[in-house]
Amino acid sequence: MLPTHAVGIDLGTTYSCIAYLNEHGEPVTIPNHDGELSTPSVVMFDHDQVIVGTEALRNSIRSPDRVVMHAKRYMGDPQHRFQVGGRSYSPTDISTYILKQLLSDARERIGAIERAVITVPAQFSDRQRQATIDAGKRAGLKHVDVINEPVAAALCFVLGKEGIWFTELATAQTIMVVDLGGGTFDLSLVKYEQNSVRVIASGGDLNLGGLDWNAALERSIAKQFQKEFQVDPLKDRESRQALSMEIEQVKRSLSVRPKAALTCAHAGHRKTYQIEVEQFERIAKPLVDRTQDLTRALLKDNKMGWAHVDVVLTTGGSSRMPMIRSMLKSLSGRTLNSSLSPDQSIAHGATYYAGMLLTNNAFAKSILSETAAARLRQFKQQSANARALGILVRDMESKQRVPHYLIPANTQLPTEAKQTVGTVVANQKRAHLYVVESGTAADSQFVELGACLVEPLPADLPEGSVIEVTIRYDEQATVHVSAKVLQTGQTAQTTIVRPENLLVSAISEGKNEDVSVITGAVTPAKPVFSPVKVEPLSSADNPVSVPVATGPKVVRPLSNSHDDLDSSEAPIPLCNDCGEPLDARGRCPACPPKPVRSTSSRSMATEAGPKTTKKPTGSPATASHTKSKPASGTKSPQAASKSKSDEPGREEFFRFTNEE
Repeated sequence: MLPTHAVGIDLGTTYSCIAYLNEHGEPVTIPNHDGELSTPSVVMFDHDQVIVGTEALRNSIRSPDRVVMHAKRYMGDPQHRFQVGGRSYSPTDISTYILKQLLSDARERIGAIERAVITVPAQFSDRQRQATIDAGKRAGLKHVDVINEPVAAALCFVLGKEGIWFTELATAQTIMVVDLGGGTFDLSLVKYEQNSVRVIASGGDLNLGGLDWNAALERSIAKQFQKEFQVDPLKDRESRQALSMEIEQVKRSLSVRPKAALTCAHAGHRKTYQIEVEQFERIAKPLVDRTQDLTRALLKDNKMGWAHVDVVLTTGGSSRMPMIRSMLKSLSGRTLNSSLSPDQSIAHGATYYAGMLLTNNAFAKSILSETAAARLRQFKQQSANARALGILVRDMESKQRVPHYLIPANTQLPTEAKQTVGTVVANQKRAHLYVVESGTAADSQFVELGACLVEPLPADLPEGSVIEVTIRYDEQATVHVSAKVLQTGQTAQTTIVRPENLLVSAISEGKNEDVSVITGAVTPAKPVFSPVKVEPLSSADNPVSVPVATGPKVVRPLSNSHDDLDSSEAPIPLCNDCGEPLDARGRCPACPPKPVRSTSSRSMATEAGPKTTKKPTGSPATASHTKSKPASGTKSPQAASKSKSDEPGREEFFRFTNEE
């Protein structure tokens, strides 16, 4: 038995799967305790017993009020809670139970598992990624890495598809990975070259998946049933759940047969309907059109045509639907590559990535095939961020808070950008920045990740003192922020603690001294602050009733200052080229206008662009994670065009003029 296992987990909306690399370096799916290769992502609370998987799904009709499904669709949403039996559960709690069950079943077969790679949609925000990492750690893993699901599929395709060990592609290729799962639609353009896969761009929709096809058919059947019997089966939880399970089976049947039957029963009435493929396609046409539009947009936004795409690779259970395959074939003008298992390929790709991360330790020495070990050591993967990353600024004309993006979407990772800001008043005590990500569509709201608090600033700093802020995406699209006072050389290393959108930061006293933040405790070379005590998120083992969380909460190290955070001063953004203050739109009036970099319909590059530096692939990531109990009291930010007006007790984010 291997001393360390390379384990990959596909944590899906409807089904989840776990796999590992065996002694020969081959991915092997681990069956659950029922002998199934995929486990339904369903959790049932039967008094003090928690049941995960098929048994929970079977009982969803009899006890729908005690069953939780599709938690992945709400990952990272601090406002969403599942109320069951008088207790409150977050999406992270539910995901923790699912991962615990997967790991428990796997440990019975392969032994101890301390680390794993968990897949996430490419469109997942930083908050959602960390919620996934947090669920993995609470499930008993000591170390969790994440990889985008389309990248995992590409790794599985180029490294060895379905049992053919390291079947290498002959030439460099551009692969479009189309991943339509139960809850999400993921698209990625991936460039394959010898010993590497590199993501060119990503697209998709986090709220478009097989569940939406089910819902469309469910509404159609319910409407017909109500017309015939004057009662609505969707208004009763048991009737609706029974219909939902019938529809799932019909959808699967229609992928291999021209017609299928389903039964709807409610309020003493019962009716069997025959559904034909053509009927289903008419009902779901708006959804197919949506996937088609997103696919076209990915190519158009990146100035590519189908002539640039060599392979269209499909994965995800819902990609089996004939209407999807027909649309993609017609759109691309080529035969689809369906060599991967829609259900297992994502987990297998994550397993390959886990092996790549472990090739420098005892794991590589345990693989019997030297060829496999050498191949894993040589192979690299490089992702791109799906969302633009920046800071919130205040438009002095509209008085609204708007995002100022420093790193555009679809930038190769790892990467970082620098933005200089200036203090507002003499002897300013602290600087306060808000870090944001763009939404997944041009008209969607930005996501506020948290606040970077630089505190305390050196004494007697003159007005206009320059602070250099660095925002960095690492290889796994995890966000890190640091700040440096250029006049003194003092630095603040700040890591966004994503489970509750918290930021813990501290600033060192010496020019070359760093402050590390580890599980909520600030440990500088010379003590500056008292340690931070951070309460853990509500335990998945002993969930308790808590109020619904309404937003992020900022936790910072304790300082000698008793001033309220809201009284801190916001710095002025400065031009990185000439040092002059930026105007209300984030542009420098003293410098000639710069061309706007076109990224995609999901994000917008700023004209006064920051200095962006790409780091070599493989540079180490140093993320730290801290848990806290659910926060409350902060409203979700609105879209840039509809940003909320000033709120009592909150400071200005930035000041764009020299007026005081």
